[in-house]
Amino acid sequence: MGDPALSRRGFLAASAAAGLGMTVLTGCGGDSGGGSSSGATTLEWWHIMTTEPAKSVWASLARQFEAQNPKVKIKIVTLENESYKSKMTALTASGKLPDIFHTWGGGVLKQQVEAGLVQDLTDRAKSWTGTLLPVAQEPYKLDGKVYGIPDDIGMVGFWYNKALFKKAGVATPPTTWSGFLDAVRKLKSAGITPIALAGKEKWPGMYYWAYLAMRTAGLDALQKAAQSKDFTGAGFVEAGQHLKELVELQPFQKGFLGAAYSTPTGQAAAVGNAKAAMELMGQWAPQTQKSEGRGIGADLGFFPFPAVEGGKGALTEVFGGGNGLALRRDASDEAVAFLKFFASAATDRTLVQKTGTIPVATGAEDALTDPNLKLVNQQLKNATGFQLFLDQAYPPAVGQEVNDSVAALIAGSKSPEQVTQSITKTAKEEQ
Repeated sequence: MGDPALSRRGFLAASAAAGLGMTVLTGCGGDSGGGSSSGATTLEWWHIMTTEPAKSVWASLARQFEAQNPKVKIKIVTLENESYKSKMTALTASGKLPDIFHTWGGGVLKQQVEAGLVQDLTDRAKSWTGTLLPVAQEPYKLDGKVYGIPDDIGMVGFWYNKALFKKAGVATPPTTWSGFLDAVRKLKSAGITPIALAGKEKWPGMYYWAYLAMRTAGLDALQKAAQSKDFTGAGFVEAGQHLKELVELQPFQKGFLGAAYSTPTGQAAAVGNAKAAMELMGQWAPQTQKSEGRGIGADLGFFPFPAVEGGKGALTEVFGGGNGLALRRDASDEAVAFLKFFASAATDRTLVQKTGTIPVATGAEDALTDPNLKLVNQQLKNATGFQLFLDQAYPPAVGQEVNDSVAALIAGSKSPEQVTQSITKTAKEEQ
């Protein structure tokens, strides 16, 4: 959202602590802790929670930490995903990161770690990371070392309007791709916009190609392609062909190519206001729908991305990720203490109750009451495979090319073959 995924999904941070002897920080990096003339330690925290209720909840947690630690001040900066990604890319190149910053882990975090910009938390956090779910920690581990902590975990799937499905004669959520296309046709025939899509932001469209690649080529093929830097295999081309099939049905809302995700006229609002029947989005979707629209209450349902007939992937293989926090290399003891506070069961319970996240801390599961989020949680527990968001699993340039090329396919300016060729070309240039 930023959305929590990103919005997740998707993206990265900027800025940091600076200048000893200054009340207000004016730059990135600097000495550990960012002191002030009053003797307090100021920590600059950058995150992507730009929508309510998460934005206010996170601000409240910062104030709670300050109350418990009177000599520490938290300066918060929030940015939506795309701005966050752009600024963090520039800061990584300059060698300066914030005291505390949002991360999705994966290839982007790896790049920052290899540049020597991120603090190794393996020993400093050993006494309390054992209380966090192992699967939630995986995106932030590299070569057995810990470089970040999760604050949520989840998966992408279809959030749909049960009443609109019923009106269109779609009795049950589809479990196959052909069934999904049939449901889209029925919705259109009933005068209902089948799918809301934030075409302007690109990453929501990437979800379709990523899932289709998982279902056609298989999870192993995605992982092997990342290593070989070759995405031109038949399964990846087929993924694009299936997505093109969907696009040709014209399933998206009017003006979708210029639509954002979390705005009053964006993707989330279209579903939240019952203007579209479904969206492919992460576990944060219900909260964002309510923050940008009215929300559809008990009419909201969830189903996993369908299986593709003849494909190598399984319905139980999921695509997603979570949000996490990391520290710049020279961040202070106070910054580590803030991560410990944020990773506690008490904080996690607050996040689950007030922002609809999936719990990552042992002892916070009892706070999960939403039936749809319970379903997501169960899907994660039963998952037979997991793929991190492609624009986070891969190096930034490759991830961006996936987003750009898939967006071009959806807009009609690239073929399925050209998508795989463009991604492969960028991946090989990263060698």
